[in-house]
Amino acid sequence: MTRMGILRQPPVPDGFTGTRLGVCNLCEAICGLRLTLEDGVVTGVRGNPDDPLSRGYVCPKGVALADVYADPDRLRRPVRRTDDGWVEIGWDEALDLVADRLAATITEHGADAVGLYSGNPNAHSLGFGTHGATFIKALGTRSRFSASSVDQVPQQLAAWQLFGHQLMIPVADIDRTSFLLVVGANPMASNGSLMTVPDFPQRVRDLHARDGRMVVLDPRRTETAKVADEHHFVRPGTDAPVLLAMVRTLLAEGLAAPPAYVDGLERLAELVEPFTPERAEAVSGVPAEVTRRLARELVAADAGAVYGRMGVTTQDFGTLCSWAIDVLNLLSGHFDSPGGVMFPEPAIDLVELQGPGRHGRWHSRVRGIAEYAGELPAAVMAEEMTEPGEGRLRAMVTVAGNPVLSTPDGRALAEALDGLDFMVAIDIYLNETTRHADVVLPPTSALERDQYDLVFHGFAVRNTARWTPAVHARGDDQRHDWEVFAALATRVADRLGTPLDDATAGRLAADPADLVELLLDAGGRTTAAEVLAHPEGVDLGPLRPTMPGRLRTPEQRIDVVPALVVDDLPRLEAWLAGAASAASDGDELLLIGRRHKQDCNSWLHNTTRLTRGRPRHHLLMHPDDLAARGLSDGERVEVRSRVGAVEVEVTGADDMMPGVVSLPHGYGHQVEGTRLGHASTVPGVSINDLTDPARLDVSGNAAFSGTPVTVGALSRP
Repeated sequence: MTRMGILRQPPVPDGFTGTRLGVCNLCEAICGLRLTLEDGVVTGVRGNPDDPLSRGYVCPKGVALADVYADPDRLRRPVRRTDDGWVEIGWDEALDLVADRLAATITEHGADAVGLYSGNPNAHSLGFGTHGATFIKALGTRSRFSASSVDQVPQQLAAWQLFGHQLMIPVADIDRTSFLLVVGANPMASNGSLMTVPDFPQRVRDLHARDGRMVVLDPRRTETAKVADEHHFVRPGTDAPVLLAMVRTLLAEGLAAPPAYVDGLERLAELVEPFTPERAEAVSGVPAEVTRRLARELVAADAGAVYGRMGVTTQDFGTLCSWAIDVLNLLSGHFDSPGGVMFPEPAIDLVELQGPGRHGRWHSRVRGIAEYAGELPAAVMAEEMTEPGEGRLRAMVTVAGNPVLSTPDGRALAEALDGLDFMVAIDIYLNETTRHADVVLPPTSALERDQYDLVFHGFAVRNTARWTPAVHARGDDQRHDWEVFAALATRVADRLGTPLDDATAGRLAADPADLVELLLDAGGRTTAAEVLAHPEGVDLGPLRPTMPGRLRTPEQRIDVVPALVVDDLPRLEAWLAGAASAASDGDELLLIGRRHKQDCNSWLHNTTRLTRGRPRHHLLMHPDDLAARGLSDGERVEVRSRVGAVEVEVTGADDMMPGVVSLPHGYGHQVEGTRLGHASTVPGVSINDLTDPARLDVSGNAAFSGTPVTVGALSRP
C-alpha cells in the first residue's frame, strides 16, 4: 500500500519559469500537454510527445486552455443578482443564502421541487466525478437532468441491455483495424466521442498506410468524410433502416459469425426481415447495393468495426440505431477481437463503481416520460417548471451547463427559468443560462485543480492512466467544485434538521486526490506511486479480449433482442409507412447540427484565439436548394421550425446533401448587461431554438437531427 496523500502535489511556485506537464480536459481526447511558464504565466502550450495515448497531439482547444484561466470574463468569486446588476459576495454569505433557499423550497414543496441540471464539463471534472453523485443524493430530488439526454443516452441504454452495464460501450480498435465504418460521427473534428481517440488524423493515415479503409455515412461531407475512402449521403433520421438492412444482409446471406455466448439470433432474423436494403434506400437515399456491399465488406475484412455517434443518437430512433450498430459488430466476426470493437480496461473502472442502468422507475409529471439512470430527459425541464400543479419545479441548481443554448426550445426554457422562485448556478461564467440565477458560485478552472480522467480512460483506444496535479494554486477566495458540493450538502441537511451521516460526510470531506489514490491501488492495473512517477501517463497496453468474462449480464451471455429495445421496432415501422405515403413538401428541409474542432459545445466562443478566422456560424445549404428558393450565398435568411424561428447568414455548400441544412451547436451568445463584454457579440444562433422538445427517442434523448424546417428570405421593407 502507498502512503495516503502522495498524489497531493504542490502547484508551481509564484514566479516559476520552466515547463510543467498538463492535460487538456476540454473534450474527450484528454490530450497530454507540455506547458511553458515564464514568471508563473503560461506562455506556451504544446502536445506532450511522451503521452502514450495522445502521442504529442493537441488541437486548438488545448492551446487555448490557458486563455480560460486568464479570461477576464471568468468569475472567481460568488456573485448575486440584484436590481442594480451583479455584485460580488463572500463565500459564506453565498453558501448560506443558497442553502436557506433550497431548504425552504424542500420544506414547503418537497425535495422534487428542486431540480438539478449537470452539463457536459462535469464529465471532465475529477471533483464532480468523486463528489457530484453524493451531493445530488444529499439533495434527495428525483428531478434530475443532464446533458446526457441531449447526447448519448441511447448508446448507454443499448449497452446496458446487451452487455449488462451502461458504461460498457465498445470502442473501435482503430490502431489495428482494417475496415472502419463511421455512421453519423465526425472524429476529425471531435477527436472521438465515447471513443477517446486523440490524433484521429494520424490514426487514419496509419490505417491507410496498412491498406485499411474508412467509409462514412453522413448527410454532410464532413471533415471525416473528406479523408475517407468512401462517403455516402444518408437522409437525416433514416440511419436505423440502413443499419437494420445491413444486419438483415448478414443473416440472410449466412455471413454472420457471432460469438458463442450470443442468444436470440433466430428471433433477430425475424425482426429484421422487413428491413430490406431497397426499403432503406427509399427513405435514406443510400443505394441498396451499397448497403449490401458494406455489410459484406465488414465481415470480409481482416478486422472491422462500426462506429456511430451524435448523428445516430440525437434522432427519433437513436436507441434502435445504437442497438443495430452493436448487433452489426457482434455479427461481424470481429467482436472483442484486435481491430474490431473492444472494451477498455481502465485503471479505475467505473463499471465496477457505478450502477448498471435503470429505466422507468419514475416518470415526468407533465408528459409521463420515463427516467433513465436516475435522470429525466432535459427536453421536459421547461414544462416541469411552467405547468401548474403539485410537484412543479420551483428551484433549480445548474452545474457547469448551459441548457438554454443546448437543450430543445431554449427560448422557452429561458422564460421558464425566469419564473422560478430561486436558482443557483455552479459555473465559471455568466452565460445564457446562469444569467437567470439568483446566485452564481464559481469553482476553480482546469489549471487550478488536480485531474484524473475517471470517465474517458474507460472509452480510450489504448489503456493508459495519468495523474495531473494542478498547475496554478487556487486563490484564497476560490473554491474547488467538490468543496462547493460538500458545503452545500452539509448546509442544506443541517437546515432540514437531518444532518449528514458520518459516511456521507466523510465522502464529501475527502480530497479527490486521496480517493483516486485508493482506487488506483485497489484496481490492480497500476498504483498511485507509478502514476506519480510517470506524469506523462502510464502505458497499460493495447486493448485486449475480455469477453465473456467481463459481461454484467445473467450467466454472462448476450441477448441480442432485449424487449426494451426491440419493442420500439413497431414505431419505426409506423414511421416508415408514413414516410412512404406522405406527400413530398418541396419547401421542407431537414436540419442537422455540426461540430468544429475550435468549439467546446456552447462555450469557448469568447476566446479570441478560437473565434478568429472565417465565420463558422452560418447555415450551410446545398447550392441547388439555394437556387430553388431564390437565395444568394451570404444572404441573411429566416429558418423556421414548428417551435421557433431564427435569423442567420446562409452559405452554399456542395458538402451538404440536397434537402439538408446545417447549423452549429451552441452559437449566438446573448448576455447583455453582464461582465461578459465581448462574448455577447459572438454571431450566430443556436440550433436548439429550432429543436422540438416533443421529438424524443424511446430513451428520452432529444432528437436534434432531422428537424423539419423552412428557409426563406427575410421580409424586406
